[in-house]
Amino acid sequence: MIVTLSVESHLAEAAKALGANRYQDAHAHCMSVLRTEGPNAEAFFLLGLLTAAHDNHAKAVEIFDRAIAVKARDARFHAHRAKSLLALNQRDAAAGAAREAAKIGPPDALTFDTVGVVFTRLGDHAAAIGLFEAAVAKDPQRADYHYNLAASRQFAGDFPGAEAAYARTLDLAPDHARALSAIVGLKRQDEADNRLADLVAAFEARADGDEETQLHLGHAIAKTLEDLGRHGEALDWLGRAKAGASARRGYEPADDAGLFEAARATAGAGGPAPDRSGWPSERPIFIAGLPRTGTTLVDRILSAHSAVRPVGELSNFALLGKRLAATPGPYVMDASTLAAAGDIDAARWGEAYEASVADLAGDAPRFTDKMPLNIVWAGHINHALPNARIICLRRHPIDACLSNYRQLFATSFSYYNYAYTLEDCARYYLGFNRLRAHWSATLPADRYAEVAYEDVVADLDGEARRLIAHCGLDWEPACLDFHNQAGSVATASSVQVRQPLYSSSIGRWKRHAEALAPMRTILEAGGVIDGDGNWLRGA
Repeated sequence: MIVTLSVESHLAEAAKALGANRYQDAHAHCMSVLRTEGPNAEAFFLLGLLTAAHDNHAKAVEIFDRAIAVKARDARFHAHRAKSLLALNQRDAAAGAAREAAKIGPPDALTFDTVGVVFTRLGDHAAAIGLFEAAVAKDPQRADYHYNLAASRQFAGDFPGAEAAYARTLDLAPDHARALSAIVGLKRQDEADNRLADLVAAFEARADGDEETQLHLGHAIAKTLEDLGRHGEALDWLGRAKAGASARRGYEPADDAGLFEAARATAGAGGPAPDRSGWPSERPIFIAGLPRTGTTLVDRILSAHSAVRPVGELSNFALLGKRLAATPGPYVMDASTLAAAGDIDAARWGEAYEASVADLAGDAPRFTDKMPLNIVWAGHINHALPNARIICLRRHPIDACLSNYRQLFATSFSYYNYAYTLEDCARYYLGFNRLRAHWSATLPADRYAEVAYEDVVADLDGEARRLIAHCGLDWEPACLDFHNQAGSVATASSVQVRQPLYSSSIGRWKRHAEALAPMRTILEAGGVIDGDGNWLRGA
C-alpha cells in the first residue's frame, strides 16, 4: 500500500530530518512538495537552511529569495537570509535583511535570537539587546539565549544586567564554558568570591573535550589566578589551555613574516605612488596596531568628541580590497591580494569604503574604524583615502606580547593564530614593528601618527590633545571623560575602557620575568628591548 503524505506532513518530516542532520531526507521531502504543489515558501525556506548548513551561502540567499517571493511577510526568511549575507561579508545587505525581519516581527524565540546575532556581528548591540530579551521572554529555558543577551549587555556597558544574564545561563547550563569565562571577566575575583573550583573541575572534566571549551575555561582560570595574585600558576594554566589549539593550528611564523613584507611593498619604493589621487574624504580615522595595545582606549578618547562617531572594528576596507582585486583563495588578507590591490582604482576603493560604512557613520564629520589589522593595509589606505588619518598604537614589547598571549581571540579568525605561544607572539611583534617603522618613514606625517599606550597613561591630557589636533579637530574637554561615554564596546576591553585610566597593566610582564625568558630572548635579538627588558623605542 502506497501512503501519500500531505504537504504539511512532508514539510514536518523535512524539518525533523533537517534538525537531525539527515540532509538527504530533508531535501527529498522538500522536493516532493515543490514537484507536486509548485512554489512553496516553507519548502524553499527549509532548502535554504539546508544549503546554508553546507556553507553554500550564495545559493542559500537565492533560495531564501524564492521563499520571500512567495511569502514576503515571514520574518524567518529575512532573518536567515541576513545570516547568509553576513557569511558572504555583504554587511549592508545583511543589515537591511535583519531590519526587515525585525520590522515584520519574528514569530518565535529562535528567529528573535537569529536577528539579534546578526545585529551583534554588525556591531549594533543596542538593537540586539531588545531582540535577545524577546527571545528569552518567549523561551526562558534556553541557556544560549540568555548568554547572547548577557554578551550584548556587556558590550553595551550594562554590567549588572550582563552578570544577571550570565548567571541565569549558568543556572540552566552549569557547564556553559563561554558563560563561565565571561562572568569571571566582568569583575575582579577575590578569595571570598570566585569560581575557581568550578572552573578547574569543568576543565578537568573535559580533558579530552573540544579545544575551544578548554580555551575558554583555561583563560578564565588564568584570569582568576591573576586576580588572586597567583601569577606563576596563571601562566601555567594559559599554557595548558592553549597547547591543544596551538598544535592543531600548526602556525607558521613565516606566513605572517611574508604578509608583513608584502604590506611594506605597498608604500614607498615599488608601491603605489604617494599621490593624492584617491577619494578625497577626510572623514575616516583608522586606529590600528597590535591588539591589546590601547586601540580601544584611543577610539573612546576620539569618539568622545562631538564630531566623531565610532563605527566599530570593521573589515570593510580589506574586504573591498579582496573583492576589487578579485584574487583567488579564501583569505582576505594575504600577500597576493596586497600586491594585486595596487592596481585597484584608488578613488573607487576609497569611495566604496566610505559608502560601506554610511549607515554606521551617519552624518558625522569624522568616524573611527578600530580594526587593529588595518595596519597591514595602511599603505593602501593612504592611497585610496589620502586625507584619512591613520593612528598606530605602540606598547612595550614584552607587555604587548604577554597581553596578546593572555587574550582569547576569536578562534575562527586565523589571523590571530600567532597568539598561542609566547615565542610566536614575540616573532609577530617584530614583524609588526618593522612594518610600523616603515609606515612611519614613508607615509605623510600629517596623515599617519603613532601613540604609545604608556604615554597616554602618563599624560592623558597631552596625548589626547595631540590626537585630536592630528585629526584636524578643535579640542573638547569631553575627550578626557572617555570612560563615561555611551555606546557599545564589542572588544576585549569592554570592561576596562568604562573605568578611569589606570596604570596597573604597565610592566605586568615583570611578574613573570623568569618564565618569559625565551620570549625576551627573541625580542632582544630583534633589537626592540635590551638585556634588562627595557623598551628601545627607536628600534
